[in-house]
Amino acid sequence: MQHYQNFKIASYVRGEFLAQTDLSEIQKGIDFFKQYLGLDKVYLDTHREIYDVPKDKLQKIKKMFQEAGIQISGAITSTVRLSDDHKTRIFDTFCFTDPAYRNKFLEVVRYTASEFDEIILDDFFFTSCRCEDCIKEKGQRTWADFRLKQMADFSEEMVRAAKEVNPKCNFIIKYPNWYESYQECGYNPRVQKDIFDGIYTGTESRHPKYSQQHLQRYLSYSMIRLMENTAPGKNGGGWIDQGDSEANINIWLEQAILTLLAGAKELTLFSFSELTDSQVIPPLGHQLTRIDDLLTQLGTPYGLPVYEPYDADGEDQLMNYLGMTGLPLEPMPCFPDSGPFVLLTASAACDRAIVEKLKTYVAAGNTAVVTSGFLKACEAQGIREMTSLSFTGRKAAGREYWADVFQAGPPAAYEGAEPIRADVLQYKTNATWCDLAFVSEYSNFPLLTRDFYGKGQLLVLTIPDDFSDLYRIPGTVNKLIHQVFSAKLPVYLDMQPRCNLFLYDNDTFGVLSYHNSPSEAGIILNDPTVTGICDLESGQEYYPVPGVKGERQIRISMCNGTYRFFRLLRSKK
Repeated sequence: MQHYQNFKIASYVRGEFLAQTDLSEIQKGIDFFKQYLGLDKVYLDTHREIYDVPKDKLQKIKKMFQEAGIQISGAITSTVRLSDDHKTRIFDTFCFTDPAYRNKFLEVVRYTASEFDEIILDDFFFTSCRCEDCIKEKGQRTWADFRLKQMADFSEEMVRAAKEVNPKCNFIIKYPNWYESYQECGYNPRVQKDIFDGIYTGTESRHPKYSQQHLQRYLSYSMIRLMENTAPGKNGGGWIDQGDSEANINIWLEQAILTLLAGAKELTLFSFSELTDSQVIPPLGHQLTRIDDLLTQLGTPYGLPVYEPYDADGEDQLMNYLGMTGLPLEPMPCFPDSGPFVLLTASAACDRAIVEKLKTYVAAGNTAVVTSGFLKACEAQGIREMTSLSFTGRKAAGREYWADVFQAGPPAAYEGAEPIRADVLQYKTNATWCDLAFVSEYSNFPLLTRDFYGKGQLLVLTIPDDFSDLYRIPGTVNKLIHQVFSAKLPVYLDMQPRCNLFLYDNDTFGVLSYHNSPSEAGIILNDPTVTGICDLESGQEYYPVPGVKGERQIRISMCNGTYRFFRLLRSKK
């Protein structure tokens, strides 16, 4: 059984399985996992829905895993169906207003704490209950304000109850992948990160087309980075499942790969019983060995800062659409104290002081890129002091593009395969500069504009009505956007969208392609001291050929669904 140098592997064992299964089935699962990958830990679910695992059986199960050399921790799934239940709730999550539900939850917590020194909550620790009791308790508050306070208060009560039973208990809250909806259901990382001993991150990316969550695959990377910046040093790892990937093993593998490339120190596989005898475990074992070898050579991830405030509500998931165009992003819940760059979507407009922060930041000599959604959300907050852009209320569509990047050479025209549709913004000529535009029959409309403010500059990126239209922007135009955004980065991509770029602080980087067929990635060397790149796995070195306007580019081949990693080669002083 293989174990890994840079991360641990865990699996979650569901409560209904433990409550109903024969012990021989658990042994079968242990033996299966041993064949393909090193299972370091299991999270044993003591309660789920109508199932509670009895004490005598739980102790036998614990012993089985321990004798196999597998660490055990407790787990709780926050779903329930009481015998006289009459409340209608999504996923049967608890009603935290009703004393009967609260008492049941605390009973489960005390039981679990008596059996384990560590407990993790599956990501159903939320509420969307709108029963009569909740409506009355909410009063005039918004549902978000009510639930944020309610769940923070119950978190304190729950953790206190666990530690009264077992003072050594390490209590962990797992946050789900739907970060933009936390406040509406009571997830409160701003407060809960200091209530719980640790946090955990859901990195299940789901199907980008056929699911309710609209999750892009880059989320498996960005969620880890967001949570690492939310509670530095307290994020236990990332959690993946087979949801929406049963018909495509590569999507399952990508969840694991992206989670670990983002720096997760543990990967939890959901769930033990469903994965036993599954065809997805053997290829995962192979990929984990490869990733472990790569991680030994990689440093700490970094990227372009994206401000995602706590409890934000805006252009949901837009950050991950932008990450899928090949921008290396580093989401964070606090506005960065220093430059040289920050990206703001409409989510950042939830910070009531954001325009003043933005003015101070840009005036000091830094560059900020804001989306058209952010601009619209801040129209009444004084953003017009920084730009002449305004909304017209009209829409336009086009598949041609015109570029006149400020002081970067003569204008150029490009053509895409399919049109994009977006808001029509207007600006005052020479008060604001248009770097990029999308073109209709006899007009064009801003795609990327530039304003100077103080010592710095403000860029506004127009986002299509359909975020996935960002993938229809041709690679030549995508490259120009990346060029403007990446002025302070060592490399950027010349590549059609649906790709990722990962940067690390020890002069290493990687590229992942989601294209449907083999393609090429152009690596633009943006640092004059960098002379070439070296493939971390093959050792092959690549050097640039002169490009347009002195650009130094290296072309590398990418098969669909593959990833490659490199080290920057620098000139010797």
